[in-house]
Amino acid sequence: MRLSKLLLPVDLSERSIGAAHYAKALASHFGSEVIIAHAFELRSAYFVSPEMGPDPDWYEARREEAQHALDDFQVDEFRGLPVRRMLLQGDVAGAIVDLAHAEQVDVIVMPTHGYGPFRRFLVGSITAKVLHDADCPVLTGVHIAKAPPLEAIVFRRVVCAVDFDASGERALRWAAQFAAEFQAGLTVVHALPDPGAGEAHFLDQTLPMALAQSARELMEELLKRVGVSAESVIEPGAVADVVRSAGIAVAADLVVIGRHESAGLLGRLRANAYAIVRESPCPVVSV
Repeated sequence: MRLSKLLLPVDLSERSIGAAHYAKALASHFGSEVIIAHAFELRSAYFVSPEMGPDPDWYEARREEAQHALDDFQVDEFRGLPVRRMLLQGDVAGAIVDLAHAEQVDVIVMPTHGYGPFRRFLVGSITAKVLHDADCPVLTGVHIAKAPPLEAIVFRRVVCAVDFDASGERALRWAAQFAAEFQAGLTVVHALPDPGAGEAHFLDQTLPMALAQSARELMEELLKRVGVSAESVIEPGAVADVVRSAGIAVAADLVVIGRHESAGLLGRLRANAYAIVRESPCPVVSV
């Protein structure tokens, strides 16, 4: 596996420091170039009044402040690594995605940026748009903002949540390569529909057994096709709950899920991807 170029979008707040720890951990291992980017939005304060219109002096002063803050962000942490710092303008999510595509980065590392008293239950709109639009893997999670010290970031156990489709196979290949790179254990998880939920409660009770057997066969085929040996977990229940439980059981350091290259998140995981990010006990990479 090669992660030659990482993109670290930052808002220059403490929330970005945790993401910087993860970016540094990956960059140090892979010898990656790190692009640290901050998107400078034009907000309503740019205008003195509707009559006077834009104030170029105000804009230039704010732009210079943002540039200085970006230049000073975690300088010591990234010392010794190839780093570029880029001040972007315009829509934040769009600027991040455009830069990732233009630079052909291998992974974007960013916190979820949920706000308010219910931030644990949120995936910020910027992160959600990046997850949907970016072609490359995105590493995010509610725990990134409170990342442990750099020396405490390790990857010993990787959990990969799959549907039995192309996105699941792609996610498993990435997870297997990542696990091999760090000599980490790998657990592959698939969530079955909960037979006791909703209309499924009234179905033939032999159906759950048939679904479980079919899933086991498909799991064996998937592992064989990818050419990996891994523990597998096939459990009924809400997808995010099953993935979270598997992650806790093995003390996972990373969860990997699949994403379509051009049309966003797919499969049964699609409707549950943000829930997985919110509920995961560790950071999540969507591939």
